Amino acid sequence: MEIIVAIKQVPDVALNIKVKDGAVVEEGLSYVISSWDETALEAALQITEDVGGEVTLLTIGPDKAAESLRKGLAMGAHKAIHVKYDDAKKTDSFAYAKILQKVLEGREYDLILTGKQSQDTDAGLTAPMLAEFLDLPQVTNIIRYSDVSAQNITLYRQGDNATEVLEMQLPGIVTVNDSLNEPRLASMRGIMMAKKKPLEEVDLDALGVSAEMRGAQGSMTEVLQFEKPESRKEGKIFEGDEADTVKQAMELLVSEKKFLA
Repeated sequence: MEIIVAIKQVPDVALNIKVKDGAVVEEGLSYVISSWDETALEAALQITEDVGGEVTLLTIGPDKAAESLRKGLAMGAHKAIHVKYDDAKKTDSFAYAKILQKVLEGREYDLILTGKQSQDTDAGLTAPMLAEFLDLPQVTNIIRYSDVSAQNITLYRQGDNATEVLEMQLPGIVTVNDSLNEPRLASMRGIMMAKKKPLEEVDLDALGVSAEMRGAQGSMTEVLQFEKPESRKEGKIFEGDEADTVKQAMELLVSEKKFLA
C-alpha cells in the first residue's frame, strides 16, 4: 500500500510564544512537526508494517521544513517530497489545498493521511478541501481503523454524539485525531538511515503554480494580526463541608459573575 502523509512544520507550542505589534516574535522560536501529523505518520507506519507498502512524507514550506521531513524519515518513512515555498505564513487552507492538488495530480497512492488540524492555525480545513479538489472520499477525525485492504478501510470517527463507523473505498483521504496512537521516537539507526533516504525537492514553477495561487493572492482569508490571550485569573478554592462550599460558590457566581442574572 502506498500512503502519502502530509505534514506541516509549526512553531513548538510547548514553548512560550511571544506576540509583539500584532505579529509573532520569530526570535527564539523552535519548529516541529505538528503533533496531529506525527500521529498520522505513526498510523501510516503501522499500516505498512501490517500490510506492506511505503510511506511518503509531503510538506510545503521553506528550506527549514526539510528538518521535519528528516525527522519523519528517521521515524521510519521511506521517502519524502519537499515543495519549496517561502510564502507559507501568508497562505490559508484553501491555497495550501490547491498547491497540494497540483503536487498530487499524476502521482500514485492508495491513501492520504494527515492530522485533523495543525497546531498553528487549528483550522482543520486543508484536507477536506483537498479531498474535494481531487474528487476523493474523505473521513475526518478518526480514532481507530481496522480491516485495511487494497480496496477498503474501516474507520472509526469521533462524531458529535457517538463513534461513527464507516467503510471507505480507496484511494481516499483520512484525517486523524491525536488520540489514535502514541508516535514512536526516532532511533539512532533511524536517524542515520534517514540521511540516505530520497528527499525530492519540488519547485512551484515546475508544478504550474502561478503567482496568483501563492501567498495572500491565492488565499481566501487574511490574518490581520495576532493577539496574546488574556492571562487566566487565579481561581478560588472553597474548603469545608460540601453543603457549605456549594452554597458559597453559588453566591459568588450570582453576586460577582452574574451567572444567573
